[in-house]
Amino acid sequence: MRNDELIALDRAHVWHPYGPMPGRTDPLVVESASGVRLRLAEPSEGRAELIDGMSSWWSAIHGYNHPVLNEAVSDQLGRMSHVMFGGLTHEPAVRLAARLVEITPEPLRHVFLSDSGSVSVEVAVKMCLQYWRSLGRPEKQRLFTWRGGYHGDTWQPMSVCDPDGGMHELWTGVLQPQVFVDAPPAAYEESYAELLRTEIGKHAHELAAVIVEPVVQGAGGMRFHDAEYLRVLREACDAHDVLLVFDEIATGFGRTGTLFAADRVGVSPDVMCLGKALTGGYLSMAATLCTSRVADGISRGEVPVLAHGPTFMGNPLASAVACASIDLLLSQDWQVEVKRIEAGLREGLAPAAELPGVREVRVLGAIGVVQLDHPVDMAAATRAAVREGVWVRPFRDLIYTMPPYVTDDEDLARICAAVCAAAAAG
Repeated sequence: MRNDELIALDRAHVWHPYGPMPGRTDPLVVESASGVRLRLAEPSEGRAELIDGMSSWWSAIHGYNHPVLNEAVSDQLGRMSHVMFGGLTHEPAVRLAARLVEITPEPLRHVFLSDSGSVSVEVAVKMCLQYWRSLGRPEKQRLFTWRGGYHGDTWQPMSVCDPDGGMHELWTGVLQPQVFVDAPPAAYEESYAELLRTEIGKHAHELAAVIVEPVVQGAGGMRFHDAEYLRVLREACDAHDVLLVFDEIATGFGRTGTLFAADRVGVSPDVMCLGKALTGGYLSMAATLCTSRVADGISRGEVPVLAHGPTFMGNPLASAVACASIDLLLSQDWQVEVKRIEAGLREGLAPAAELPGVREVRVLGAIGVVQLDHPVDMAAATRAAVREGVWVRPFRDLIYTMPPYVTDDEDLARICAAVCAAAAAG
């Protein structure tokens, strides 16, 4: 199919994320991908290929077309691509669950597999709500979180995204009203910690759970906060009999410099959500892990099962490549690579701080963020980055990068130059 034909059909029929229908701008057509590069069907801004500065929305940590992951998918495809998980099981899913229990913080012991990060949050919320109903306390049905968060686009996750100025403000008055406090400061402040303790205590009688993105708030604003707040939340939840959920969909598998953000202070939640990098960006899969306390509580209830069952739950292809991706990550000195990327981002993005209209530059692990003092001109910023040979996806007032861990120093420098160019243009 010619490129213009494909674009015409795309505009007529394909509804892209966070976009209108029909589309108002033409997306770039990717023909193939390998390593950290996306090859375009037709050159754009003089570029036939682009360095991916986004890891395909933070998932492709090993880059594209990796031989180890390709082999895992190919080998599993020769056995079976899918089989229902109700009443049946298979080795890839069992191995994956056991591996996740092994590498996540104690005492997470039980794994529910689903199709996407947003659904893993739905499952986490359902676990918490059903836990309290099983214990005869159905009044504990609200969620507590801080502003600036983002947990997905399905129903319950939307209710704990920032209700003012967030992507889901449209649904105010329809979604379950949750309990919000101000977004966490970057540095530890005892006054804010006391606010968390006070508000959790004040609402404990109605709270099923506290849910937060630990250390990094992703699509809600790419803000970082001191990991010590996680300890405060754990202690407050224990003191007031409230469950604690960590949404590590964006932060898991090394992105912040530790395998999981919770590892920074040795704090474990009652429920943890994983996704994105779980399969190395190959297939859609997510996981919700919980403690035996949560699982046993649900199992003792009037309805002793977790009432959730995705059709493609435990998909063998996704399970196999997830196992391979985890093993590939842990077989390498990934922490050194993330630290190298962090150092490169700090150096390469530093000039952006001097640009007009830039409010702040911040870096943590393999995450680099340039925040503007105005909404980004997305089209202009994207064109500027593409001219530099790099793909980034700005949003709101942010131009950021989360490159694959295999990005070398030369390509990392090009990503930084592109982010700076996008900030100047946007």
